Amino acid sequence: MSTAKLLGKRTHQMPGRLNVSELFFEVPKDHSNPQNGSLRLFARSAERFENPVDPSKKEVKQHPWFLYLQGGPGLPCKSPQSYAWTDFLLEKGYQVLFLDQRGTGLSSTITARTLASEGGPVTQANLLKNFRADSIVKDCEMIRKTLTADFPEEKKKWSIMGQSFGGFCAVNYLSRFAEGLQEVFTVGGLPPLVKDPHFVYNNLFRKVKQRNKVYYQKYTEDIHRVKDIVRYIQKENVRLPSGGKLSVLRFRQLGMYFGFHGSIDSVHEMITRFTSDLNQFGFFTRPTLAAFDAMIPFDTMPLYALVHEPCYARGVAPGWAADRSMSQFPEFTRVPVDGPEPILFTGEMIFRDMFKDFDELHGLLDTADLLANAQDWPELYDEAQLANNEVPVYSATYLEDMYVDFAFAKDTASKIKGCKTFITNILYHDALNQQTDELMKQLFALRDDTID
Repeated sequence: MSTAKLLGKRTHQMPGRLNVSELFFEVPKDHSNPQNGSLRLFARSAERFENPVDPSKKEVKQHPWFLYLQGGPGLPCKSPQSYAWTDFLLEKGYQVLFLDQRGTGLSSTITARTLASEGGPVTQANLLKNFRADSIVKDCEMIRKTLTADFPEEKKKWSIMGQSFGGFCAVNYLSRFAEGLQEVFTVGGLPPLVKDPHFVYNNLFRKVKQRNKVYYQKYTEDIHRVKDIVRYIQKENVRLPSGGKLSVLRFRQLGMYFGFHGSIDSVHEMITRFTSDLNQFGFFTRPTLAAFDAMIPFDTMPLYALVHEPCYARGVAPGWAADRSMSQFPEFTRVPVDGPEPILFTGEMIFRDMFKDFDELHGLLDTADLLANAQDWPELYDEAQLANNEVPVYSATYLEDMYVDFAFAKDTASKIKGCKTFITNILYHDALNQQTDELMKQLFALRDDTID
C-alpha cells in the first residue's frame, strides 16, 4: 500500500502547552481502484509544547504516534484540547492524531448536496460502499506510512484507540494491517462478529426496553406527559426549524440518549419543555423545537443514517434491520396514547421512515434503499487472523452498553488472541469523555500492570 499525499500542514500553539497541527491528506476514493478519483482528509495532531530555559538543550524528538478513531459512523473529531484524555496521552509520551474519517467533518464531507454532485442514487450508493471501516482503515494505514516516513524502522508502528464504531475500525485494522500496530485500545467498541445486523438489533431492543423502564421509574410523571405530547404530534403537522417534520417516530428517537451518562435527565428536560409549551400556549415554541432539533442532528450527519446498518454487513443485505427487529417487539410497535402502558422510546436505530422526516435525508431514500438491499459487502474481519493475533489489545467493555451489545463484545474479545478486558457495570458508553480519569486508569492498568 502506498502513502497518503500530505497536502498541507500548519501548527499553532494552544493553551495547555499544546502544539496543534492541522493536516490535509489525499487518498484514493476507492482503494480497489486508485485511479478513480481521490478524497481529501483532515486531521489534527497534538504534541506537548516544550520551551526549555536553556534553548541549546531543546531536543527534536520523534514521539510515537497514537491514532484516535472516533465513534459513529459519520461523526467528526473535536479539537484535541476538547478531550480530557489528550493530556493523559501526551504525558505518557505519545503524539496524538485526531482524524476526521472519510465523509465526516472536513474530510470530503458527505451531505445530500455533495452526494448529488456525484450522480444519481446508484452512483451515490456505490460511492458510499467505500465509507465503511475497511476503507477508513486503509486511509489510516496510508497516513501512518506518511507520518512515519522518516522514523527508524522500530518506531514506525503506531498505537490506536477506537471508541464505539472506532473500535470496529480498530478490529478491522487488526485483521488487515496488524504489522502497522504497536498496541490497540478499544472503549465500548468491540464489534459483533455477525453477518446480519438483524441479530445485533434484537439484542439492542431488549437493552433499550430496560433503559425505558429505568427512565419511567425515575420520572413517572413523564408517562402521561409523553402521551400528551404524542397526541399533539399525531393531530398537528409540526415542522421543525431545520425544515423536517416532527413525527412520533422522530420524537421517540430521543431514547437514543438513554445509554449515556446523565442523558436520561436530558431527555426529561426536553419532555418538560414540550409539556410546558403545551400547558402555557397549546403549541410548541420555536426555542423548544430548536432544542429538540439539536438533540437528533441527522440533518448535519447524513452519513450516520446511510451507513449505520451497512457498517455491520458482511456479505448479507442489511435489509432495514432495525425495522425488521422492531416488528418482533410489539411493545415498541404499539403507541398506547390511552391507558397506563408507557410509550417506549427507541434507541440508536435507523428506520426507513426517518428518511421522510429529516429534511437532509428526504432526497436520499432511494440511495438508502439500494444500500439496504445490497449484498456485495466485503468481509470486514479475518477471524483466523484475530485468533493468531500478536498485537497487545486492551478493551473496556460495559455491561450496560445500549449501543454495543455486551454479549457480542464478550464473544469478540474471546476470539482475539491476547485481548485483555476491563469489564464494568458502573460506566456507560460515553465513559471515555464523561469518566475519563477512571477509564484511562483502568485501560492503562491492563497495559502496564500484571496479575500473578
